[in-house]
Amino acid sequence: MLEPQYRIGYGEDAHRLEANRVLVLGGVPVPDAPRGAVAHSDGDVALHAIADALLSGLALGDIGQYFPDTDVTWRDLQSAVIVRRALELVLERGYAPVNVAVVVTLDAPKLGPRRAAIAEAVARVVGLPPSEVGVSFKTSEGLAPDHVQARASVLLRRSGDAD
Repeated sequence: MLEPQYRIGYGEDAHRLEANRVLVLGGVPVPDAPRGAVAHSDGDVALHAIADALLSGLALGDIGQYFPDTDVTWRDLQSAVIVRRALELVLERGYAPVNVAVVVTLDAPKLGPRRAAIAEAVARVVGLPPSEVGVSFKTSEGLAPDHVQARASVLLRRSGDAD
């Protein structure tokens, strides 16, 4: 069967927030955040969602299969490692990302001033120019102030295919 030229992947992640933890989003620390994500790794919901989106685009499962939180090997792992592994799996199958879009939901602090830094950091990890990384921010409108969440989509193109 002929592989499709394009595939779309989608991923989500969420973590509870707790004091005395550093919040990391897209590989960028947010030192003025009053709380950080509680997680086995560094808790970067943006990168976790992107990794799951890369994997789902080719029906490769999710990051829990590759980096189970029951394995101490992955404790405090930087999430960029997770994304790089997901990207390797995608590239091995003859696809590459065209663009990435990620939406982060967090009530505080406001993240707009960090948009460019997060887009640039994500772009470096996935090997795209920052202009191909969309980063959006939302609040929960007070409905879920004790968590951070991210949703991501990726467009994958079969390697060697022209636009």
